[in-house]
Formats: sequence, structure tokens, C-alpha cells
Amino acid sequence: MVQNAGVSAGRRRFLTQSLLGAAAAAVPFYVPGKILGKDGAVPPSEQIILGGLGIRSRGEGVMRVFISNPDVRLVSICDIRKDRREAVKKLADDTYGGNDCTMYSNMFEFYAENPQMDAVLIATGDRWHTMASIVAAKHGKDIYCEKPLSLTIQESRAVATAVNRYGRVFQAGTQRRNIGNFQLAAKLVHDGKLGKLTEVHANTLDPGTTHDWLPAQPEPAKDDIDWEAWLGSCPWRPFNMTYVNGGWRGHYDFHGGGILEWGTHTVDLCQWANQSDDTVPVEYWTTYSDKGEKTARVEGRYANGVKIVMRKDGWLGLGTCSARYVGEEGWVETGDTGRIDVSSDALRKELKFIGMAGTDPKNHVREFLDCVKSRRKPASNADVAAYAHIASHCAKIAWDINPAVNNGDEKPFTLKFDPVKEEFLGTGPEVETANRLRTRAMRTPWQC
Repeated sequence: MVQNAGVSAGRRRFLTQSLLGAAAAAVPFYVPGKILGKDGAVPPSEQIILGGLGIRSRGEGVMRVFISNPDVRLVSICDIRKDRREAVKKLADDTYGGNDCTMYSNMFEFYAENPQMDAVLIATGDRWHTMASIVAAKHGKDIYCEKPLSLTIQESRAVATAVNRYGRVFQAGTQRRNIGNFQLAAKLVHDGKLGKLTEVHANTLDPGTTHDWLPAQPEPAKDDIDWEAWLGSCPWRPFNMTYVNGGWRGHYDFHGGGILEWGTHTVDLCQWANQSDDTVPVEYWTTYSDKGEKTARVEGRYANGVKIVMRKDGWLGLGTCSARYVGEEGWVETGDTGRIDVSSDALRKELKFIGMAGTDPKNHVREFLDCVKSRRKPASNADVAAYAHIASHCAKIAWDINPAVNNGDEKPFTLKFDPVKEEFLGTGPEVETANRLRTRAMRTPWQC
């Protein structure tokens, strides 16, 4: 179990001194080679003890990457679904050849009763990411949390504040910062190969969400699915299995819409390219078609003059979650296929094929594990993630407050944002509404 580098060193000294004392006393003493780290085994003092929270689908894929690392041991799983608790326990027990993985349905008991746990993988639905991360930080756990980590601007800031207050290592699941083609595209910008940067483009989805409810279904036994805990801080509504099976996406109470869904990856990449990891755009506006209908495209501008464009259409086909950077002397675009396209032969000489899918978390997980040991901040730390999320939330709010149809007589309302105070500037009903949307009411007792 690794709490910090000093703890592991202390354990090694203790083990060595114990063995020397035993030898001096001439008492026969056998220690298995794996305890000493022989034959490639990782000794217990160097292992990171891991727990899992809400592990299904994407979460299970990431968990398999975690436990493929020999210095990780999964010891506990928490889920409101019995079938998922049992499935992840089986994964752990099959991996280690035992029956030691413990199961919980209550997140607070999961944290409180596992003091040996160093880190936790949080892969619940979006509505739980903020509270689960904050509670983990308070219990001294390092955190790898799938995105989006928040449903509001306020929640984004709350996660970063808690992680920093309790001195935890945090990695958001925005793994593209640790994938070669995205790194190369950002490097072309940072090295000045495109000239002065003028625009960054983020591949996002439709921003819209619905307030509709699915029809009520008979609620299952609490041990099978704890519906109250599934809802958590969100407003109550009747049970429907579609929500539990992932159909919560697109429903406002549980989801931040398509800008947040992909923007937590791609707006994050634009923040990185623009070297704006400690700020966000200061203006946001919605765009309209020639017929006056609101599109899925939202634009904005940073204080340094760089324009950001969040759009779902018009990409080169280089894969999902594409990003495009435009400078005065050229452009670069890349996506999840690992391929990169550029505007000139001169830039093409800088390229190489990166054969790693943008969805692959392997490098990102390994960086997190190394940071748990070294205590340095990883690429997608809580501060970096908070600003990328805040930018995405601002864009969604700008989209929400503009009408569905614009007759062309007026320009779309431009929201101005103060990145320091994290509030919208100006007066009038649009600004008042925007500032109210920075947070949401939370149902008792699931409040942070």
C-alpha cells in the first residue's frame, strides 16, 4: 500500500531490520520471494491498494487497465447495483486467485471501512462524480475520476478545492493528454510551427437536454438497486431501468449535454493548446443558421484574443473527439484514430503516425499510478480539469439562454465571464439567469 514515497521506504527499512534481527538470533525464518520483490513480483510495500466505485462499461474497461499493472491490487467495490458489485468482485477474485474483494452498496461505508485503500477509481454516472471525489479526498484517497467530473460550475470548483485542501492526487479521465497524436498537435502549437495561434476548435455534441421523465416502473429491492442512492443529490423521479442502464444521458437532472460530454475532452485539449489551463474564455455566444434556427455550435473568445469554436460538424474524419488548431501560418487537426492532418508539406514533415486510439486509458492510468507514488500532479489534475469543465459549462449556459429561433434583427446574446470570480458579468435577465445556472440545488442528505 502506497501512501507516499516515505512510507514505502520506511516499510522496506522495517522489513530489512526485522530480517537481520531474525538472522542474528539464528532463528529459522522464511520469507516468500514475492514479499521481497523477487522474480519481478511487486512487494506489498510498493503496491497501490485500489477501490472501485460504480464500475460498469467504460469503468470496467479502465479498471482492467488498472489491475493489469502489477503494482495495483483491487480490494473493494462499491455499487448501488448488486449485479455490478458481484461482477467486479469476481473480476478481482479471479485476477488474484482469492475471495478477498469486499463489496459495499453504501459509498460512505466503503470509504470509512477501507482505511488501507490508497486510491479509488470513480466511474459512476456524472451526477455522482463531484460528491464521490470530495468524500474520497476527505478520507485521504487519491482519485481517478471519469469525466465529466461535475454538473455545474460550482461543482467543478468544489472538486478542485477539496483535492487541494486534502493534498490528494487527482486524475480526470481525459486520457487524450497522454496520447501521442494529441500531444504532437499541441506541441506544433507550442513550438510556434503554426505561427501565432488564432483559433482552437473542439469536437462537441448537441448541447440540448430534456426535462421529460420516463414512465414509472416497479422499483426493485433496495439490495438489487438502491434507487434513492442512484438519484443521490438529483431531484426525485420515479424509477425506470432505462436510467440505470445508461439512459440517463440527455436528461438535464443527470447530464450536462453534448458540449460537456465531449468538451471535457476536446475543450480541455483546446485549453492545453492555448496554454490556458489556469483560465477559461471570457466571452461565449450561440450561432444561428441562415433560417434563424439555433445550431449546436457555440463560440467564444479568450482574453488573449484566441477564438474557440465548439462544433459537431465539419471535421476531416480523423476520429471522434477531434481537435483543430489554427494559426496565422497553418493549421493542424487530429482525432481518435491517431492520424493527423496539416495545412502544408512543411508541417507534414513534423508528423508521425501514432498507433494508439484516443479512448485508450493505458498511459493515463500509468501516469496516475506514478503520481500516487511521487505525489506530483498528473496531466489532468483537478485544477486543469476544473477550468476545462467550467469553460464547457459556460458554453452550455450561453446556448441555453439564447432563443431557439432568431429573426435576424438582433445578434445572439454574448455572455461575458470573469474567470477569477467565476461569475457572468453585466445586467439584465440573461445574465441573472446565467448566474443562477452556475449551481444546482442538491437533495438532502446528498450535498457537498
